[in-house]
Amino acid sequence: MTRSLPKMLAALVSGAVFGLGLALSGMLDPARVQGFLDITGAWDPSLAFVLGGAVGVMFLGLRLIARLKRPAFDARFHLPENRVIDRRLVLGSALFGIGWGIGGFCPGPGIAGLSLGGIEPLLFVAFMLAGMILHDQVFLHRAGRGDNLTA
Repeated sequence: MTRSLPKMLAALVSGAVFGLGLALSGMLDPARVQGFLDITGAWDPSLAFVLGGAVGVMFLGLRLIARLKRPAFDARFHLPENRVIDRRLVLGSALFGIGWGIGGFCPGPGIAGLSLGGIEPLLFVAFMLAGMILHDQVFLHRAGRGDNLTA
């Protein structure tokens, strides 16, 4: 392991706070997510409020990052550098959205939902991991970049 204990603890605490926020907001319930997407039926706007809160916190976080020289537990900030919107990004986003709408989970709530012991998050995470492995096996090796996870 090359990560320091404080860095791992910071990641653990951040993940726990994120998971707790998902649980408190009800976002571990796939029916709530699907209710948000059902704009012609029994629409549930609660996800919009959760999303608004998350965007607000991220906005403030980015303002804080702009004032800091470096993070507390790393040498530099790791922010996205690629700003190109290409076909792969659009198709990947669409695939993510379709999976989110069908399953009612995205990766964070899916993993946090494992703590509830239900079969739905277990199936979601299993298929998510299978998709990640399939992507690595098919697309990365086809491009000759088996060790590059950004492809």
